[in-house]
Amino acid sequence: MERFVESFNPWSDEPRETSWHDVAQICLNGHVVNRATKQSPQLSKKFCSLCGAPTLTHCERCKNEIQGEYHMPGIVAIGFSFPAPPFCSHCGAPFPWTEAKLQAARDLTQELDGLTPTEKEALSKSLDDLVKDTPQTQVAATRFKKLLSKASKEGGAALREILVSVLSETAKKTLGLP
Repeated sequence: MERFVESFNPWSDEPRETSWHDVAQICLNGHVVNRATKQSPQLSKKFCSLCGAPTLTHCERCKNEIQGEYHMPGIVAIGFSFPAPPFCSHCGAPFPWTEAKLQAARDLTQELDGLTPTEKEALSKSLDDLVKDTPQTQVAATRFKKLLSKASKEGGAALREILVSVLSETAKKTLGLP
C-alpha cells in the first residue's frame, strides 16, 4: 500500500502522512495472524500458529488486499483488538472463515436436541441473515433466539460460540451479545 504525503499546516512546509489501511493476514479459520503486514512484516507467517491453516492477505475472489489496521499520523493505539472481517470490503464476498463458521453452524443446527426438523430448517435458513445487516437481520435474530430457547443448553451455547465472531452488529444487539 502506498503512503501519501499532504501538507500538515498551511504555514509550514513540514509534511505528514495521511491516514491509511494496512493489509491484514488472516488464516482460513479466521485467526488474525498479522493486522499490519506492511508496517510489521516480521509478524507474518505462511501458516497459523493456532490451527495450522494457511494464511491469506488477499480476497480469494477479487484478489484485493484484506483491509487491516487503520493508521493515523500522530496516533498510537494500544490494547485494541482487530477482529477478522467477515466480508471483503472490495467485492462483498464472505471470507473463507465466515463461510466455514456458517457451515459449522448449519451442521450443528441439525444436531440440536429439542427442535423439530421444520424448526431446524428455519434456524438453518436464518443463519445467513445473522451475519449481514439487512432488513431481515432482526427477524433472523428473533427467530434464532426463540428457537435456541427450545434447544438444549449445550447445543445453543455451542451455536452462539461458533457465530459470535461473524454476527452482524444488529444481530448481536438483538441477541444481547457484546
